[in-house]
Amino acid sequence: MSLKIVKRHGTKRLYLSGTVGGQRVSESTGTADPQRAEEIRAKREAELWQESIYGKKAVVTFAHAVAAYLESEERSETTKFHLRRLLNHFGARRLIDIAQTELDEAYRKILRDGMEASPATKMRGVLTPLRAVLEFAAIRRWCDRPAFDTPRIPKARTTYLKPAQVKRLIDCAAPHLKPLLVFLIGTGVRMSEALDLEWKSVDLPHRQAVVWQKQGTERRIDLPPIVVQALSALPHRVGHVFRPVQIRRPSPGADPQRMIGERYHNNGRTSGGQIKSGWAAACRKAGLPGHYRVWTPNGQSAEHRTFVPEFTPHDLRHTWATWHYCLHHDILRLKDEGGWETIGMVTRYAKQMPASYRKEIEDWASDLNPVDKPNT
Repeated sequence: MSLKIVKRHGTKRLYLSGTVGGQRVSESTGTADPQRAEEIRAKREAELWQESIYGKKAVVTFAHAVAAYLESEERSETTKFHLRRLLNHFGARRLIDIAQTELDEAYRKILRDGMEASPATKMRGVLTPLRAVLEFAAIRRWCDRPAFDTPRIPKARTTYLKPAQVKRLIDCAAPHLKPLLVFLIGTGVRMSEALDLEWKSVDLPHRQAVVWQKQGTERRIDLPPIVVQALSALPHRVGHVFRPVQIRRPSPGADPQRMIGERYHNNGRTSGGQIKSGWAAACRKAGLPGHYRVWTPNGQSAEHRTFVPEFTPHDLRHTWATWHYCLHHDILRLKDEGGWETIGMVTRYAKQMPASYRKEIEDWASDLNPVDKPNT
């Protein structure tokens, strides 16, 4: 029996009804146009015949797999962004038709630098999200397990700040950024965890807070004295702990800084783009390494210059971990308190910093001088 186009009472949309290869079908075409419905009927019938002969692997498309992947659980905004780009490229292509050649073509079409993009960019922007969808599909027997060449990423250098650099950075930061920077350095949490933190999860009297990791797991963190002091200086005690401000031209007698929202936008990433401008300004004023990017915007004749720091806000997590091992020489404790999944992820911090820095680190963490109170 083949599929037929039928009408149903109470709707203008046309439906498919019938049995193909022993499979009963009753589904909407999504259209009221008879010509379009016929095209959909022919395509759907061909898919069902193919599936009945060769199995599910022959017909499942990338678009179908992405939809199921997103419906299975909540994904980060970053993951959704990369999947949208992959979906625009692969569309309704069958999963069984996606191999190394198609992956290379995706690099060329999706990435700004194409095949010349760095290995890390290829992994982050194309291969990792593509592999996640195909692994998801393979578990459901919609395709075989993916097998791709993995770009070789050079071993990253562990970058961290020394105590004197941290002091200069905080001194040079805008008032509203100082508590956030102190919190990041003093606790080692990821940027996303800090930006999600609400006052209901902070226990200042007992020096503890609860953050939620990107995997959805709860992690309790201890707050050193300098962090408690920084949080105590904040004027609010409800909602999100860390909030953005916008510099405005003040009217007579008005404060030049004004709170503009309940929280920073959390894009799910750890690189710290939410505080990009303030971070760059603080690094420049503190004399931290970096370079100037010079360019001329389209339609303008004057050059623009912006400082690009060598350090990123995520390096504050590296700083905390490096300091932690310098103080305690306990790799298991570092793994547990930092929220890493494996020992291999934290061994990079061992023996990075000489023991002679221990006193400076302890002095910084126990510093009870109040952090400048942010203007609100």
